[in-house]
Amino acid sequence: MSEQKKVQENEFVITREFDAPRDFVWKAWSDANALAQWWGPKEFGITVHKLEFKPGGQFHYNMKAHNGFEMWGLFTYKEITAPEKLVFVNSFSNEKGEVTRAPFFDGKWPLEIINELTLTEQNGRTTLHLKAAPINASGEEKETFIGNFKSMQQGFGGTFEKLTAYLVNNK
Repeated sequence: MSEQKKVQENEFVITREFDAPRDFVWKAWSDANALAQWWGPKEFGITVHKLEFKPGGQFHYNMKAHNGFEMWGLFTYKEITAPEKLVFVNSFSNEKGEVTRAPFFDGKWPLEIINELTLTEQNGRTTLHLKAAPINASGEEKETFIGNFKSMQQGFGGTFEKLTAYLVNNK
């Protein structure tokens, strides 16, 4: 089996359309103040600790739930082609920005997830297409990732609802 086929089998894919121009949606992904208003699950608030929006740069943040549960995340940007394509590795992290295991999944969640985000615009509406797959992951980590596609659909669904509200409220 080819490596390309293996990657496709492990890919999580989600597409969402927004009633906003592509440049505006792109800014929501590239601006620290914007990310602080919409990134993450619905039940979490976010604090941006660092945003270096450039290849090799990082987005380091923490998310806190209403019950006090807190977790940290990290994007490492690989490719940025404004305003159409963004490639980044997403990981859980600690407060120092060091990659760590997820605070759940019993250590079976992949340490690194490669994400490719594309934005296309037609008639003032933007279609976001996101593909994500584990990299440098064990078989068990890949299976955990694949087994959580439904949960990821729900999680990104909530996150994209927050993005929709951000876009509407900041026109």
